[in-house]
Amino acid sequence: MIKIGITGSISSGKTTVIKLISHRRGPVFSADKCVKKLYNDKKVKAIIARKISLQSTSNFKSEIKKKILSEKKVLRKLEMILHPLVRRKMYSFLKKNKSSKFTFFEIPLLIESNLMNVFDKIIFVKSQQNLRLKRYKKNGGDLRLFRVLDGHQLKDYQKTKYCDYVLVNNKSLSVLKKKVLHIIKDYE
Repeated sequence: MIKIGITGSISSGKTTVIKLISHRRGPVFSADKCVKKLYNDKKVKAIIARKISLQSTSNFKSEIKKKILSEKKVLRKLEMILHPLVRRKMYSFLKKNKSSKFTFFEIPLLIESNLMNVFDKIIFVKSQQNLRLKRYKKNGGDLRLFRVLDGHQLKDYQKTKYCDYVLVNNKSLSVLKKKVLHIIKDYE
C-alpha cells in the first residue's frame, strides 16, 4: 500500500488536489471531515465545552470560532482534544483499507503534528496568501479567523523541506490537474 499525505495551508486547494489524485485510485481520509463528525458527537462536544468553557452548545461551531478569536489558548486546547481522536480514526482507516493499492490522506496540520513518517509520499499544496484568503472568504470564512488559523500553521518554506512534491496552486484548475496527473503517473 502506498500512503499519500496531502497537506497545505488553509484554503490552498488540498481538497481539490485530493479529489483529483484519488479519483478511482483509492480511499480518502480527510482530517477536516473527521473533525466535523467529532463536533457532532455528544461526548466530544461535552468535553470541548467543558475544557474551553463554552456557555452554550446550541450553535457549537460558531461558539468555538468566537472563543478562538477571543482567547489564543483555545486553539491549542482544541487541538489537544481533537488531534488524538483524529489520529485514532486515521489509524483505524489505515487498518480497514490495508489491502488498497493507494490510500490518500488530507491532513492540514500533517507537518505540525509530526506525522511525516506515516506516509510514503507527502504532497504540499502551496498557494499565495491573497488567493487563499479570497477562497476562504468565498466559502463564508471570516478574515480574523483566517489570520488566526493561518498564523497557527508553519510557514510554507518550513513545510516544503518535509515534502516529496510541492504543487503550486495559483493558476487555473486545468493547470493544477496537469500537475497532479504528473505526480500520480510516477506510481501507476
